[in-house]
Amino acid sequence: MSLDNLVGISLEKIESDQQTIARLLQAAERNIKDAHVSEVSQENRFDAAYKAIMQLANLSLQANGYRTLTSKPGHHQTMLQLLVKTIGLDSNTMVILDALRKQRNVADYSGDIISETMMNECIMQSEKLLSVTKKWLAKNNV
Repeated sequence: MSLDNLVGISLEKIESDQQTIARLLQAAERNIKDAHVSEVSQENRFDAAYKAIMQLANLSLQANGYRTLTSKPGHHQTMLQLLVKTIGLDSNTMVILDALRKQRNVADYSGDIISETMMNECIMQSEKLLSVTKKWLAKNNV
């Protein structure tokens, strides 16, 4: 399935904007930096790293000329799953990122505590995705 097949279902076509892409990249880098601040709770550190992952997934879609329809449910899941198509992320990593999304939902909607292990995994995955995204942007002159 191509990204064009999802237009009107979960995506919309947009004009890719270099300034927006640069701002999203900078925001993701700030959130990753914030995720390393040990003086705040594990939940807030996890949230900062997860937010960076979502900003990078959004950036990846926008760099390809698409944006999720946020009026439709599941736009976080859609952005993560499409990383395989947008920047060529391996499917195993996408599965890990989706597990982090599920953990975030559980924590947000039931108040579950984020373990140190889960927090560290989210931070590591955000850093890894940042690296992959930057390489993709450079390779594709975006």
